[in-house]
Amino acid sequence: MRFSELLWQQIEPLYQRILDLPFNRELAAGTLSEQRFAFYVKQDQMYLVDFSRALAMAGTRTPNTDALNAWLVFASEAVAVEQALHESFLKRFAAPEDLGKSPACLAYTQFLLATAALEEYPVMTAALLPCFWIYREVGLHIHARAASPNPYQDWIDTYAGEAFSASVDRAIALTDEAAESAGEPVRKRMKEAFVLSSRLEWMFWDSAYRLESWPPDQGSRGEQLR
Repeated sequence: MRFSELLWQQIEPLYQRILDLPFNRELAAGTLSEQRFAFYVKQDQMYLVDFSRALAMAGTRTPNTDALNAWLVFASEAVAVEQALHESFLKRFAAPEDLGKSPACLAYTQFLLATAALEEYPVMTAALLPCFWIYREVGLHIHARAASPNPYQDWIDTYAGEAFSASVDRAIALTDEAAESAGEPVRKRMKEAFVLSSRLEWMFWDSAYRLESWPPDQGSRGEQLR
């Protein structure tokens, strides 16, 4: 059994919970509100900026040229396709211009950047993998069940498409290659990183459906308390 298969076994129940999230069920049905989808796209657009940084950082830590090229391609071409998709949706479904990162988005991006900066290369690959792998599986799941017509068909087609699937296969292969030369303590941290990123994927979709925001500041009352 490949190491990546062991990783997926770790998150199978969580993946089923992701499929059952109201966001994904309503997206498949075509009934997801434009407000929720626009919020999600705006958050994902901000997420991808930091995700691409983490991908490039992984490239600088790789042990061979082939892996370096793969991570850099992910950081530029693959992310550029998703950014273009987001921009097309934001032209159709307006999101507030001043919308900052939600708590879930910030937690996810900071975890990836911290892992890329501080952890060993194999752990970085495992932390980055869920964003590829879970999105493909969710995309294929929704594609097989999507209502037609569906206002979010372009999103569905992108993540269920062959081009994205090829990128996912390459990311899985890179993770397996990294695991081959890793000792058991590093493999343990790889599993932990993969699971945590997967949990943050769940949080990201859930937060978009809830239009998650930060607690309000204390204002004048806070001034009085100091």
